[in-house]
Amino acid sequence: MKIRMKSMFLFAVVISLIFSLIGCSSSSTSGSNSKELVFWNPFTGPDGKNMQQIIDAYNKTNPEFKVKNVSLKEQDMYTKIPTVVNSGKNIPDLTIVHAERMKNFAANGMLTPFDDVLENFSEINEENYVKSGWDIGNIDGNRYSLPLDVHSFVMYYNKKLVDKYAPGVLEDNVVTFDEIKAAGEKAKKDNIRAVGITWTRPMFLSLYHQLGGDITSDGEKPTLDTPEAAEALELLKSLVDDKLTNKDGEDPGQLFKSGKQLFYPEGIWMQNGLNEVKSLEWGMTNFPQVSTDKIVNWSSSHQFVMLKSKDRNEEKTKGVMAFLDYIRQNSLPWAEAGQNPAALETLEDPKYLDLPQSFLVKDEKQQATLKIFDYQYNGFAVDEIDKIAGDAIFGKVEIESALKKAQKSVEDKIKQNKN
Repeated sequence: MKIRMKSMFLFAVVISLIFSLIGCSSSSTSGSNSKELVFWNPFTGPDGKNMQQIIDAYNKTNPEFKVKNVSLKEQDMYTKIPTVVNSGKNIPDLTIVHAERMKNFAANGMLTPFDDVLENFSEINEENYVKSGWDIGNIDGNRYSLPLDVHSFVMYYNKKLVDKYAPGVLEDNVVTFDEIKAAGEKAKKDNIRAVGITWTRPMFLSLYHQLGGDITSDGEKPTLDTPEAAEALELLKSLVDDKLTNKDGEDPGQLFKSGKQLFYPEGIWMQNGLNEVKSLEWGMTNFPQVSTDKIVNWSSSHQFVMLKSKDRNEEKTKGVMAFLDYIRQNSLPWAEAGQNPAALETLEDPKYLDLPQSFLVKDEKQQATLKIFDYQYNGFAVDEIDKIAGDAIFGKVEIESALKKAQKSVEDKIKQNKN
């Protein structure tokens, strides 16, 4: 009797576990017969609430296919994607990926093009989106993605400190490195720093491109070991050497928030954190420039893709497109999360025009400053930049040898990827 009871208990546990796993699976994926679109994205921070707001509003319109929001940690999501695509199981109906990953995903046959379905959604076209965001999705003549936004790395400034130490410097909305140095020398006596060394990857890449460099010369070979790359790192290092920046290990964000720093290079998505400091009067402008002749703002873009799946039938694909067309017309909540929506219709909204980051897309000339590094092997390149840039800027490694090492490492990784 005891054996029978034990067997029945184990059977119940197994059945319970099976149903539990089924429940977990259905929460993140959907089959071809489901009236639900599963949407994977990496929006786990405060911006995730804004995306959920858009999805909730869309679902209230009673569409044929309602959207289920599944926010995953970025690295977890990118680990899952090749696994589910290769298995052919549990593939989401719609996914957000970063622009830098597009070419590699397309080259590995992981994406379903939008070309055929766009014929039924005439308003989703090049004329209705910011060019830098739209162009990313066109790879080898096929449309592999549609843009949600173009998010950029810019520079915040303390209005009171700029008025005191650099009056008039923002009249053209461009601050040069020479102007930063001049202001910093004036502010030194009051123990005020000129500029923060923050996320070194976009700082280096923005400056590198201003100087005429790029991380690839032909779309295939990496180009990190160049005179322009060395010049970019040397310029940033000179700011540290002249004691115009935060010290290594010192938080530049906290210095800026406490009124001890004039300029703060950071992403447009960081503004909500600054708004929490009621005593801080800040503004937003372009990333620092070598000159006003060529303005560059490092940018990226969240792109909607359809991962290759046998379970996404024609009806579901139309459901995906209906949702994307809704977002095209209703992206204001995303702008309020500190982003620049790619859909031009939202950019004409008066509420959007009141947001500080709107200056980046106000006209075609400013839009042209948004540089997205969409190199196929971008992941390999930026991994190496992340390893060396900070150490080079703070004088921990010799710049030329660090760049040679980074160049070789990227070349080796590309060879391994091809084998």
